[in-house]
Amino acid sequence: LVNDRADEMMDLAEVFSKLKAPMGVYSTLGNHDYGDYVQWPIAGVSKEQNLENLKLVHKNMGWRLLMNEHVQLERNGEKIALIGIENWSAKARFPKHGKMTEAYEGTEQITFKILMSHDPSHWDAEVIPQYGDVDLTLSGHTHGMQFGVDLPGFKWSPVQYMYKQWAGLYETEKQKLYVNRGFGFIGYPGRVGILPEITLIELS
Repeated sequence: LVNDRADEMMDLAEVFSKLKAPMGVYSTLGNHDYGDYVQWPIAGVSKEQNLENLKLVHKNMGWRLLMNEHVQLERNGEKIALIGIENWSAKARFPKHGKMTEAYEGTEQITFKILMSHDPSHWDAEVIPQYGDVDLTLSGHTHGMQFGVDLPGFKWSPVQYMYKQWAGLYETEKQKLYVNRGFGFIGYPGRVGILPEITLIELS
């Protein structure tokens, strides 16, 4: 949600709080949400307090932050397990706070499962080999490196040399991963060729 600090949301929380959905708005944490990339304390706020403040931002916006847990959604008699874990990365330089076993427990009998996991490297590293019944994984993280070529039938970005799955839809025989290109930025305050993205996925 933020680059480093919870107070980055001060001017944005009111806007994001207008996001509504019939079954609720759900969120997870990404690597930048933990405050690992700056020196603490800042303005008297510790790293630990910053994370708690960020959790409170989610709550005050009306979002349900899923912290290694799941919720069961039901419509017209059909059930969906929405699983959300903390950041889990196969890359050593990024934090691995996610606990998939804990989040998954209790979903075994639910036919359709959606996983929200910020880092797409999680899909190949753990989801596919150990959780073959997770139908759809939703990730982000790469931002498409905010630089590249993204055309129908062809996409390229330097980030593809670091992440096998970095933008758009990826599929195995039974599982799907969608990597959102992101809306904001990190570092360079702009984008070249990789546009901001809000994704609508329709389940039928």
